[in-house]
Amino acid sequence: MSRPELLSAHKFRSDGRRPKELRDISLSLGTHGHADGSALVSHGLTTVLVTVHGPREAKVRGNTLFDRAVLSVNVDVPVFSGNGTTKRGRGDKRTMEFAANIKSTFEPIIQTQLYPRSQIDIFVQVLQQDGGLLQAAINATTLALIDAGIALTDFVCSITCALHDTVTLLDLTNVEESDLPNLTAAVLPRSGNITLLTLETRIHVDRFEEMFRMAGAAGKVIHAEMLRAVQTRTERLVKAMGKGGLQEPSVAVVKPTAKDLDLDVDMEDI
Repeated sequence: MSRPELLSAHKFRSDGRRPKELRDISLSLGTHGHADGSALVSHGLTTVLVTVHGPREAKVRGNTLFDRAVLSVNVDVPVFSGNGTTKRGRGDKRTMEFAANIKSTFEPIIQTQLYPRSQIDIFVQVLQQDGGLLQAAINATTLALIDAGIALTDFVCSITCALHDTVTLLDLTNVEESDLPNLTAAVLPRSGNITLLTLETRIHVDRFEEMFRMAGAAGKVIHAEMLRAVQTRTERLVKAMGKGGLQEPSVAVVKPTAKDLDLDVDMEDI
């Protein structure tokens, strides 16, 4: 069987997008009633549910710190999500690395000093995956933490980026991730800093700089959609408080089209 063409001569990708065009994004907050905070995020066909419990008293007091909260991350990748024929347990090496990336991303961002002698538990459940899994998990974790009312220094907006010859591609599918050198970046839109950067292979420094700039620009687009979803969720909560605390059954959802998220712009204007 022939391999799919990742980028045509007319600069169209295998799913019909332009190189700098993002997939459809769906952002939902407050989707899990038994958690302190939750978010369901989809980037194209990749869907991740994140629930947050805490800050709360740790089950094992020996694991607590007197001056700040302890962050715990658990990742579940079930068989039906599309990762293969076997389930990845919590002891799986890739699952542990995935959880460690999320933990290292948010430890500097969460104001843990406000919650001493407590624990914040983050549960990541992969429902479907088609590339950009870490990206979706980080974005969902950001929204779930905000939904839980946990203080953050900034939003964390993540995006995947790859290099096809000399062309930079954003928001990768599984096929693109498998065949192209790629990176995942977690951007802080307020300061422009990077809190996480994973690189799957070696890339020339000149090309890396271009990918880095593209990731920063895409992070700003995702940040705008996150803000819109948070504002929608807040408006619904305020409206529910006016009705005596009865919330509407629907949740805040933002689903822009891929055309709205086209980043095919001159990077000098950013």
